[in-house]
Amino acid sequence: MKKIKVTQIKSTIDRPERQKRTMVALGLKKMNASVEVEATPQILGMVNKVNHLVKVEQL
Repeated sequence: MKKIKVTQIKSTIDRPERQKRTMVALGLKKMNASVEVEATPQILGMVNKVNHLVKVEQL
């Protein structure tokens, strides 16, 4: 399965609780933090919901 690199580029301050929890579920807790994850439909759905807060790169 393909892997993607997700990097947090914006803060979660003043964001809805649901978006904050999605970021934590992806493994992102700090600004400019990156995590490599499998590109499953569940992960891609979470990334799509917070796409304004993250940058995605294919590996």
